[in-house]
Amino acid sequence: MEKIFKLDIVTPKRTVYRGEAVSLIAPGELGYLGILANHAPLITNLVPGKIILKETGDRYLKFYSPGKGFLYVINNSASLILDSIS
Repeated sequence: MEKIFKLDIVTPKRTVYRGEAVSLIAPGELGYLGILANHAPLITNLVPGKIILKETGDRYLKFYSPGKGFLYVINNSASLILDSIS
């Protein structure tokens, strides 16, 4: 069974995603970041780029964030707080 973590992706206008993920790839200032279940606590800036999340059952969701934001990871939960997303 795949290990999962809780994930929220939000913008000022709406909640884009709220659920469970197996993995997350997000664009950090120094390169892309990979997040899996039980990741160490982390707070980092995000830059424009692709966001890819994998749900259970090999379902992938892809987004593009043209603006900046933050990634916050703690206690097997991650939050992406973004200016905008498409």
